[in-house]
Amino acid sequence: MQKFFGFIVAVCLVFGTASFAHASGTFEAGDQGSDVATIQAQLNNLGFNAGTADGDFGDVTVSAVRAFQKARGLEADGVVGAQTYRALMGRDIPASRDSSTASVRRIIQSSMRYTGVPYVFGGTSPNGFDCSGFTRYIFGQSGIYLPRMADEQFEVGRGVSYSRLQPGDLVFFSTYASGASHSGIYIGDGKFISATSSRGVAIDRMDSSYWGPRYVGARRVM
Repeated sequence: MQKFFGFIVAVCLVFGTASFAHASGTFEAGDQGSDVATIQAQLNNLGFNAGTADGDFGDVTVSAVRAFQKARGLEADGVVGAQTYRALMGRDIPASRDSSTASVRRIIQSSMRYTGVPYVFGGTSPNGFDCSGFTRYIFGQSGIYLPRMADEQFEVGRGVSYSRLQPGDLVFFSTYASGASHSGIYIGDGKFISATSSRGVAIDRMDSSYWGPRYVGARRVM
């Protein structure tokens, strides 16, 4: 547990619903969000085909970034880091999630405080939670307001690939219904916390035999 909280202290983020650069200060394949769409639009404006500016950093965007980097004498790695962003956009890359640790600590500590609270269908308070009621309550305590239902929560923020998960990300699973029907909060070290129907608020591994096959995606809302 001490090791876990040491890790949490080291992780940080910035509040907001638009997309931000990673902790390493980059945009790269797999990223999604409004900042990616802006990058794509600028590449297209400069004659480097990034495809539709849909906010999805896919193969076409990677190729466009590499072409731009080659044209500007930059390392052609297809990653929009500080130098590439400045050359492309004419300004510094947006502030990364390294800016503050307070929000993620507050989310994680608050969520773990309710471990063991019983599951109540439709529950939205410490007297009893259902899955989306729990995530909505925890984020609401930090001034981040989520929709009520898991499938609605799956539409907010920006998509995050599994390999890019960071503490404080919302994670979603398909359980009793197709699509995102269960939501939880990633807490790091391959684990998440959620209100389960069998054990109430509990911590589980993302790759467990039950949850692993049911994982459908993650969203970053901070």
